[in-house]
Amino acid sequence: MIMMDGVVKRYNDLIALDHFSFTARDGEIVGLLGPNGCGKTTAINCMLSLLTFDSGEIEIFGEKVDSNNNTVKRRIGIVPQELAIFDKLNVYENIDFYCGLYVSDNKERKKLVEEAIDFVDLEKYRKFTPGKLSGGLKRRLNIACGIAHKPELLFMDEPTVAVDAQSRHFILEGIKKMKAKGTTVIYTTHYLEEAEQLCDRMVIMDQGRSIAQGTVSQLQKSISTQERVEVGFLTEDQDMKKRLEELPHVVKVSSKNGNYLIHFETQENNLPNLIKFIESNDLTYTELTSERSTLSDIFLELTGKELRD
Repeated sequence: MIMMDGVVKRYNDLIALDHFSFTARDGEIVGLLGPNGCGKTTAINCMLSLLTFDSGEIEIFGEKVDSNNNTVKRRIGIVPQELAIFDKLNVYENIDFYCGLYVSDNKERKKLVEEAIDFVDLEKYRKFTPGKLSGGLKRRLNIACGIAHKPELLFMDEPTVAVDAQSRHFILEGIKKMKAKGTTVIYTTHYLEEAEQLCDRMVIMDQGRSIAQGTVSQLQKSISTQERVEVGFLTEDQDMKKRLEELPHVVKVSSKNGNYLIHFETQENNLPNLIKFIESNDLTYTELTSERSTLSDIFLELTGKELRD
């Protein structure tokens, strides 16, 4: 569906994309993740031929990217982060306008607009202008405008930003339905739980480069900490940190709220080994919790940054 190979994009001395490569297969959801300023938007704009690039190759549907190739553009949908809706048009008119950019037949366009309204559940609001809609409903309208022409390839740039939990759930379920119907989705988000829930694969970007890609399971295997165990003891022992570091597969031991946070390089037998250690030393623990590595851990270890940095 998309092949992006070794793309370089410079803004004077700034390298926004540094030999960046990216692929998306038919019918999958690919998460494009990275901190602010890492090059995500530049990469998307290059794929959409909204920006020229200095070197490398991009193909979409097997054809080289060309800003004048309207045949390819008709097969693509865009849901931008910033709301792209007209304040003076009502819900129906907004969707009809955007659908009309792709579909000239009035009968077909009317059918598609009605299906888009039904898909985002805005039937009760079809005559409302955006000023009368909540933030979550505006996001739904923004999505409807981008998908009304039933694109094969859909770019969604943080579609759930600043919406309530109910609207976020509705939007995510809608994306799953589009995937089930065969739509390929390129999805950017700062909400890591969304990426874990939605994406078949993820590409992590930093400083214009792809630094890791794969499924959550594959990415988890690429970092040193596979499991974190937090334990607190009833009595203090100055040597406890050192003793915990001697347990099998321990990467490091740190402090957390008066407890010990133990980082393990594997997910196997950590709790049994720790409990055996506690029992053999006649210790009493006040807290014992275990957590497998998350996408947030992966991102932090690979980039040294939180996702919103």
